[in-house]
Amino acid sequence: MITQTMVQPSFWIEDNIQISHVRGLNLFKFTDDLQSRLEVLIDRKKAGVLSAEEVTGLVPLGRMKR
Repeated sequence: MITQTMVQPSFWIEDNIQISHVRGLNLFKFTDDLQSRLEVLIDRKKAGVLSAEEVTGLVPLGRMKR
């Protein structure tokens, strides 16, 4: 497994990720709000109307979803 460091994470990531300890593993889950935001950003990217600020917010999220 390759670990990637996020250089410029969005400011709202820290409050919107839930971490659970399950059977010796730390699992993370996006809150409903963060998941919705990710879906909006992906839709805007597909439509070609993503702003530079939104790209900065989407890149760290995309790395976490791999």
